[in-house]
Amino acid sequence: MPMPAEQIERMIKTALPDATIELTALADDNDHWAATVTSAAFTGLSRVKQHQLVNAAFGDKLGGELHALALTTRTP
Repeated sequence: MPMPAEQIERMIKTALPDATIELTALADDNDHWAATVTSAAFTGLSRVKQHQLVNAAFGDKLGGELHALALTTRTP
């Protein structure tokens, strides 16, 4: 089952309440997304750690319900 943008945003905001999220559909299937996530929580973290924080918000849904998420992370 695909994951709509609203659910992706909600899950990221639950993990990173201060996050600003920009989502772009990579296909018209609610299954392939690109996200730019900006959060102060990323300050001082490597890019890998930043991505791990975002990916952790999805638990076991990433790679299943949410098939693909291309991430760009930034600090404010």
